[in-house]
Amino acid sequence: MAHPERVASAASLRAMERILAARGLQAVPEARDDDSREANPGDRQWHHRARAEYALNRWDAATPPRYRDAEATLPEVAAWADRALADNAAAGALLLTGQTGTGKTHEAYGALRRIAAGGPDRFEVIAMNSADMYGRLRPSQVMGAAERELRRLSEVQFLLLDDLGTAKVSEWTEEVTYRLFNYRYNFCLPTIITSNLPARDEHGPDLTDFVGARVASRLAEMVTSLVPMIGTDRRRGGRAA
Repeated sequence: MAHPERVASAASLRAMERILAARGLQAVPEARDDDSREANPGDRQWHHRARAEYALNRWDAATPPRYRDAEATLPEVAAWADRALADNAAAGALLLTGQTGTGKTHEAYGALRRIAAGGPDRFEVIAMNSADMYGRLRPSQVMGAAERELRRLSEVQFLLLDDLGTAKVSEWTEEVTYRLFNYRYNFCLPTIITSNLPARDEHGPDLTDFVGARVASRLAEMVTSLVPMIGTDRRRGGRAA
């Protein structure tokens, strides 16, 4: 004969199971095989995928629609991205030079995408055309707005500055450029620069003429990968570059 207390416990358990079942729940979860680790927050691979997804979402938010399919196709660019992923402080700067439409911007966004896809512990990025940057940094009626913007650009983890050297040279542009690069140089922050101007040219204007001697000196040490881009203007063929 069953013990009255055991009968009561069994009845209570069955009643609890019926209540949980009505709510779509189980009293005891079903056993899972090893494949369940893919959805387990305690698994290392799960955390890597979560970091990559977060970083790629931030990359997507910072990237114009035209460059959403960007990839780092050049070995030198991919190698720089891998160094930046492994050690931010040792990455230095990536400088892509060449004529209009040779694919500099595409490679630059591709480098950032490669870093994001690698699942970094942290991923903060600002991508901006240099003409837009100088426009934002000009003094305005809003007290301190330009200084706050310069601080934001100086301190961000990854900065992509597109088309450096297209603005008109002045003492003001030289000073702003110096302050930006001096901060990033001192704090070893990875930077990507694209420019239509060559890094050095004895027979014509080069990037040094635009940024000035002080910035050029820092760039000489910052740039760990110089990638000259050659070829025809891809935009004339309907492709983004």
